[in-house]
Amino acid sequence: MIVIVGGGVTGLSTAFWLSRQGHPVTVVEKGILGWEASGRNGGGCTHPYSPLFREEQRLWPMMDEMLGHPTEWRPFRIKVALDEGQLDRLWKSTRLATDQGFAAEALDRAQLRELCPWVGPAAIGGIFWRYGGHANPQRTSQAYAWAVERQGGRILQHTTVTGLRLAGGRAVAVETSAGEIGCDAVVLAAGPHTAQLAERFGHRIPVAPARAEIMVTEPLPLLAHGGIDGNGLYGRQTLRGNLAYGGGPHEWLDLDGDATPRAVNTPVVASLARRLAEMFPGAAHARVIRSWGGIIENTPDGRPILDRLTDPDNVVVATMSSVGFGLSPASGRAIAQLVAQGACDFADLSQLKAARFGNLPLDWRARQGWEALPL
Repeated sequence: MIVIVGGGVTGLSTAFWLSRQGHPVTVVEKGILGWEASGRNGGGCTHPYSPLFREEQRLWPMMDEMLGHPTEWRPFRIKVALDEGQLDRLWKSTRLATDQGFAAEALDRAQLRELCPWVGPAAIGGIFWRYGGHANPQRTSQAYAWAVERQGGRILQHTTVTGLRLAGGRAVAVETSAGEIGCDAVVLAAGPHTAQLAERFGHRIPVAPARAEIMVTEPLPLLAHGGIDGNGLYGRQTLRGNLAYGGGPHEWLDLDGDATPRAVNTPVVASLARRLAEMFPGAAHARVIRSWGGIIENTPDGRPILDRLTDPDNVVVATMSSVGFGLSPASGRAIAQLVAQGACDFADLSQLKAARFGNLPLDWRARQGWEALPL
């Protein structure tokens, strides 16, 4: 039995790949599947700086068929720049993909307005990424879960993991609020709670929790390409026509045991609405009809930790540092290989090991200004 701690898309995708290969799996989630970052993000599927990028791009067009349920995946992304600094940063990101053989093209103001009539005169241009895409986080999370169960996997919601029972340098059982679950291997994919769980058996996984929020407008006429963002925002137009967008600044949090902090923070939503109106003045009349929040985790260097530990030697740590959704098809496959065969054979994960933080100061959050503000 392989026990996966955490029912976000990283844990669910790992369970999907393992159960697809015939391994018995149990996913243990303290709340509701996809209730934190996995179901509460912009839905982007474009991460050219990741060693999993090529696999991400290969797998997303296949996921609806593989999962047997719709993810609402759509290809391509359009990036909007409101000033030269934004445009320069967009091209730096773009070159990470074009250097790998992916195609992109510059858009002048007129071309940008043709693709998205909501942009205004403040937009100086943009870039059309003929790679990447976006999907529906809620539908995707549920699609993974249904596929896991169809393949024989078990999912336990509202079940809190309290620790691991170790023997002979291995994890032999996962301790939960519903009792022990015997195991042959464990995947810790519990978002910001991964650090607390790993600390209980002597491993330091440095992550800083933060609030992630999305605001949603009333439906608007559908664009030909709904994956358009910029101005510090990420998001998409849904198939119903809503604009669903999120973005910083982060509100840094401290976790209180196993509890999840309050989700919604109105000042952040106000910032999202302002920047969306700046990017799309032609849609500034649209009413915001709802918003929701979740919790994300961030490592000190912003990159995931994907690592099979040596003590205990049957535990894999997987924390995606805020990019878990888009990379989930590829990261789940990679983690499944770390569990089943000890290494990933399609991507070099050597730079994602936890050991890179071996000399990290204990006060690293304070040094980076990532500490929670007092209430």
